[in-house]
Amino acid sequence: MTSGAFVRQQSRFRGRPHGGPERHHLYVALACPWSQRAVIVRAVLGLSEVLDISYADPYRDERGWAFTGGRFTDELNGFDFLEQAYRATDPGYDGRVSVPVLWDKEDRLIVSNESADIVRIFNDWAGGDLYPPELQEEIDGLNEWIYSELQNGVYRAGFARSQEAYDEAFRGVFTSLERLETHLQERVYLAGDRITEADWRLLPTLLRFDAVYHTHFRCNGKRLIEYPNLLRYTTDLYNQPHIAETFALEEIKRHYYTTHDELNPKRIIPAGPLDLGFTSA
Repeated sequence: MTSGAFVRQQSRFRGRPHGGPERHHLYVALACPWSQRAVIVRAVLGLSEVLDISYADPYRDERGWAFTGGRFTDELNGFDFLEQAYRATDPGYDGRVSVPVLWDKEDRLIVSNESADIVRIFNDWAGGDLYPPELQEEIDGLNEWIYSELQNGVYRAGFARSQEAYDEAFRGVFTSLERLETHLQERVYLAGDRITEADWRLLPTLLRFDAVYHTHFRCNGKRLIEYPNLLRYTTDLYNQPHIAETFALEEIKRHYYTTHDELNPKRIIPAGPLDLGFTSA
């Protein structure tokens, strides 16, 4: 492993649900890309009316994701911090508290805190076609390299603790963006002419790229708007039904620019970019 490289904590809870969506509750923070992918799939598969949701405040301090009142209220359990859900599930848990979380209302415990698994659970519940058998191998391959090189890559660049680790992550991010740009030259979506799980997993990273990752995580080789195929693709997905309402730009910027004091100690939130490209279509 490269010295100074950022290593992401593995998800601790990766169970399977007992029963359908009505028995469960979703905890998310729209600031978080892993949360947004779960919220997107919940919406596009028509689960919004049967699977309740609670939103955490975008600002996260050393106590973790919090419910501070108003829109950011846990009306189910009355938790002040999401950590309480983790402690209820495992009193000895001492890892990082992450979102999204799928909660079992009857057993009062976390089923899963892994967004990739939660997306699959939603697809199964809804009888969806986001992971069709004939495309599963291709989707799995896409998910693997896109996550490794791009989605986790921006974090590896942002939280690198050595020049070598940063340079390695930076190269991976922009190699993957160029690869996606070429991939989408003759394809409407990642797996062809239909939207699949792979698209909804990727989209939150693209939506955040120019506003956060380009500046905050020092991924400043190019902006999303400089990739014509990627911008067309992002604009298409963003304008699909229910998607724009899952994109909370002000919450995203507030989270990243006020939470990571080692990267932005004065917590000044940049005003730009003034044009994201995909919101003007």
